[in-house]
Amino acid sequence: MSMITERPVSNSAGQPPVRTVAGASATGRRDVRAVVSAYVALTKPRIVELLLVTTVPAMMLADGGMPSLWLVAVVLVGGSLAAGAASVLNCYIDRDIDQLMRRTKRRPLPAHTVSPRNALVFGLVLAVVSVAMMAAFTNLLAAGLTLAAIAYYDLVYTLWLKRTTAANTFWGGACGAAPVLIGWAAVTGSLAPAAWWLFAVVFFWQMPHFYALAIKYKADYARAGIPMLPVVASVRRVNAEIIIFSWLTLFSSLAVWPLGMSPIYGVTALVVGGIFVVEAHKLCRRAARGEAVKPMRLFHWSTTYLTILFAAVALDALI
Repeated sequence: MSMITERPVSNSAGQPPVRTVAGASATGRRDVRAVVSAYVALTKPRIVELLLVTTVPAMMLADGGMPSLWLVAVVLVGGSLAAGAASVLNCYIDRDIDQLMRRTKRRPLPAHTVSPRNALVFGLVLAVVSVAMMAAFTNLLAAGLTLAAIAYYDLVYTLWLKRTTAANTFWGGACGAAPVLIGWAAVTGSLAPAAWWLFAVVFFWQMPHFYALAIKYKADYARAGIPMLPVVASVRRVNAEIIIFSWLTLFSSLAVWPLGMSPIYGVTALVVGGIFVVEAHKLCRRAARGEAVKPMRLFHWSTTYLTILFAAVALDALI
């Protein structure tokens, strides 16, 4: 809110005091900050940050050390723009259901902070710039994977799978795991078995991670008509998938160990993966007993798990 003040101004004609708007410029600055904040929110920065956590260690492992800082910077910027583009377009497509969910109704589109047309243009511009940057400064494989990830996330997952099948999280998992392959391809121009196993880690990890979130916001998804697994399946089915995919995450992480990794990575993968599996079993045991499940405990630990695991990948690559 601007602060309006009155002050007398020397006036030989004896006119009344001039009214001035002292806070007009401050209000303008606040408006600009609000608009910028809204556009940033459309890119879902927390998701971008999590994706980049897996990209740089994958690049380091592919390089066998530290890639050139220029290449890292290009992939970080290009990857951030690509992930942001996918999120913006996701917000554009999901604007009808976002306004029905308590968790998402304050997003810029349902809150009418940004118009749908502007969001669409913004998302498309980010997508074009990100793919062009990857093509110009890395290689065609990395650029192609970037384009495929954006298209799959928005056209296949958001527009189709998310609204039609309880297996949406599984089939959409390739998008979240794609940054591993993109980072590896940017360094080598190809994909090796270690890249695919790291891809598998992130792919399988997403099921317990997002199922925990879906349990927390089950009523929200039901209200919006989204068939997330915890909404449409029995507790037994949800528990089974959480446990199966937690173990597959652990096994995939250990499969990387023989591919030139040291015990620094191997022991870390075993310990943090073991804790991840234990937390998954605890959640499912509480759910089976009809107790309060506290799903966000698994959700937050899963994020910590992925961060620690890929930090071990980076450390191993440097040694």
